[in-house]
Amino acid sequence: MSTDLVESSSYSRRMLGEELQKARKQAGLTQETLAFEAGVDRTYISQLEHDKKSPTLDVLFRISDALGIKASVLIARVERTQK
Repeated sequence: MSTDLVESSSYSRRMLGEELQKARKQAGLTQETLAFEAGVDRTYISQLEHDKKSPTLDVLFRISDALGIKASVLIARVERTQK
C-alpha cells in the first residue's frame, strides 16, 4: 500500500515539472527570471522542471505568482494530464 503512494507521488511530481516548464515558456520567462521573481535559485527551478525536487506549498505559490497564474490552475493542468 505504501508503494502505491510513493509511485503516485513520483508520477505527480514528474507531471508538475513538465507543466511548470510549459507555463514558464508560455509566460516568456527564462529560468533565471522566474527564479528571481519567485525568490529562489535558478538551479532550483531547473531541478523542479526536471523532476529532481518537489516544491513546498509556499514555493509553489511564489512560482505561480511569478508566472501570473493561480497555483490551482497549475495543479489542475497536472490533474488533467494524469487522466
